[in-house]
Amino acid sequence: MALTYTPEAELGERCHDFSLSGVDAQTYSLQSFAESKVLVLMFICNHCPYVKAIEDRVIALGRFFRKSEVSFVAICSNDPKEYPEDSFENLKLRWKEKSYPFPYLHDATQKVARTFDAVCTPDFFVYGSDRRLAYRGRLDDNWKDASKVKSEDMKKAIQGLLQGQKTISPQYPSMGCSIKWIENERT
Repeated sequence: MALTYTPEAELGERCHDFSLSGVDAQTYSLQSFAESKVLVLMFICNHCPYVKAIEDRVIALGRFFRKSEVSFVAICSNDPKEYPEDSFENLKLRWKEKSYPFPYLHDATQKVARTFDAVCTPDFFVYGSDRRLAYRGRLDDNWKDASKVKSEDMKKAIQGLLQGQKTISPQYPSMGCSIKWIENERT
């Protein structure tokens, strides 16, 4: 498990387009979420202990904002040959088992992760209605223990965007396992 932190956010950067298959047999692109005021892209996976530790909180946050104009999208870009727990079939099983309230997409070529410069799981990108990056950071201030969370950073960022803010401060890096790149694709 290689601990990695997200780099400083390039706030204001436009959201890149993408087209990925979801475990629900749908294909999703940036246009699929055009009606949402806030778009949350999350690079996650099934095997990472950091993701497992916060998974239920992310699901709860997705449910909390379900009736508002916020779209959550999970993307797994890990190499499934080296990490079979992150295969498309296992992503689908996890999505069903945990009743994710958002699509879970598979980035089989890792092109989307490279385009977004995603580095770890979890890696959160939050875009406003103009689809400019307003927040890239941690979910909250205690990835290990939900009972000790004092600051729900991503939730505050989403609420700020819904209230008309363009960027959110402060931003603290997310941390997790490095994305598991396909051999010879990226180190």
